[in-house]
Amino acid sequence: MKDYISKRAILLAEYIIEHKATVRKAAKEFNISKSTVHKDITERLLLINQALAKEAKQVLEENKAARHIRGGLATKQKYEHQKISGE
Repeated sequence: MKDYISKRAILLAEYIIEHKATVRKAAKEFNISKSTVHKDITERLLLINQALAKEAKQVLEENKAARHIRGGLATKQKYEHQKISGE
């Protein structure tokens, strides 16, 4: 594995853990695709640092479990905004 990929995987994991970031947020922050973030965390990082990989994967699992709640809140806010602005 190339050195820059290993470094990126570690930085991604640290970012996700520190900020409790979603895959989408991490991808945007590092200017890479969501699938690259997922592959870095779930596959590549396991070969580099298993403890860090486990911790980052746990954060991603928590985010995945709560995504239906965030989606519902976003929809609610959208319609409340439309109601207030009269659209």
